[in-house]
Amino acid sequence: MKKTTPAVKSAAPRLDRSIYDTAEPEQSSFRSEPGVNEALVREISAQKNEPAWMLKKRLQGLALFKTKPLPAWGPDLSGLDLDKITYFVRPGSAEATSWEDVPESIKRTFDRLGIPEAEKKSLAGVGAQYDSDVVYHNLKKTWQDKGVVFENMDTAVQQYPELVKKYFMTQCVPVHDHKFAMLHAAVWSGGTFIYVPKNVKLDLPLQAYFRMNARQGGQFEHTLIVADEGSELHYIEGCSAPRYGQSSLHAGCVEIFVHEGARVRYSSIENWSKDTYNLNTKRALVDANGVIEWVNGNMGSGTTMLYPSSILRGQGAHSDSLGVAFAGPGQNQDTGAKAIHAAPHTSSTIVSKSISVDGGINTFRGLIHITPAAEHVNASMVCDALLIGKGAVANTIPELKIKNEQVNVAHEARVGRIGEEEIFYLQSRGLSEQEAVRLVVSGFIEPIIKALPVEYALELNKLIEMEMEGAVG
Repeated sequence: MKKTTPAVKSAAPRLDRSIYDTAEPEQSSFRSEPGVNEALVREISAQKNEPAWMLKKRLQGLALFKTKPLPAWGPDLSGLDLDKITYFVRPGSAEATSWEDVPESIKRTFDRLGIPEAEKKSLAGVGAQYDSDVVYHNLKKTWQDKGVVFENMDTAVQQYPELVKKYFMTQCVPVHDHKFAMLHAAVWSGGTFIYVPKNVKLDLPLQAYFRMNARQGGQFEHTLIVADEGSELHYIEGCSAPRYGQSSLHAGCVEIFVHEGARVRYSSIENWSKDTYNLNTKRALVDANGVIEWVNGNMGSGTTMLYPSSILRGQGAHSDSLGVAFAGPGQNQDTGAKAIHAAPHTSSTIVSKSISVDGGINTFRGLIHITPAAEHVNASMVCDALLIGKGAVANTIPELKIKNEQVNVAHEARVGRIGEEEIFYLQSRGLSEQEAVRLVVSGFIEPIIKALPVEYALELNKLIEMEMEGAVG
């Protein structure tokens, strides 16, 4: 293993387009050789000074990963050479709690993403990760005083070992879950740990930015959220990466525990470059009368496999999932959501919107699973797809597993093109063809836009507009 420079990952992308087209020169303090093996896993654990139980979990993940083949269903992953990915890149910077202490080269990247401004204006706390390490983390004192924990995941392993050990890749996303969860367990680095005490309700969101900057890099941040009984939290993540013309990999993991009567909203805008395979895992366990809300925007990456899942294990638990996916030329977005009803009187909604432009492929995979014990369930799944230009593709693969007759379940799917009549009507009102299409698209994704904070809603609209440039006319 040789020492060199870092990789970048960031959340909520801003409107300075250069952030996606360029990268800061690598200035890492450590960069592993490509490929994953036991020596690398032990090196990661040693550099982080982890307890023995975490190393054991990493090695378990690695052993399982080696035995598991790539998934045979879904998008083609043959272009992803796992032996050429760099799995661990550390920036030459320690974690800072003051923005002024972050190195200038890293700060330039995140300044373009608006991190300090966002924190000052509307956030309870912010974390920023660059490649494999968190470089900035801060929580407003108001929430610290109420017992809220908002930490870098690596720091949480050291400071809250028993709490982390109880929840980390045990019940929610176990190490053996699937091939990329196994890989994640072996090489995870950085991410976010949040604990909200009983009955504490944050009235401002917490936020994390992830940027992957390294060429042929991999990012494997772990987000672990524990909302104790009666608490409330809104957490926002965003991601980006520059274009290199070589494949990179994002295989993060999100685990959310919603305890009795708690409510968590998780909002995410993932705008990786088209070089990136985005193979992410997100799941929530929801106890009695708890609520989980997923709001997801997926675009940018060349190939995506992402299906936020809710396991409703307590009576009266509820899940809402809102998602929008954009696929332009050369993109394959395989996304959806899952709701597993394991208790009576639970309810869920899944709403998916996809936009496919000029050969882009969108596939929706949705699952509603109702177990024999889950009586009096209400569940619905809606998938809407919009096709623009030539060769655009939309696939819908819903799955309903219903093992109890005392339930209410509905599914509907709609696929359509923007009609010439609608465009002509809008043009007759003075809009150009491009403006007319933009207006129709904005209306189509309105349910998702309305669920985001204003800043992010504007941003998501702008990102889609940028992706659609030149798609019409």
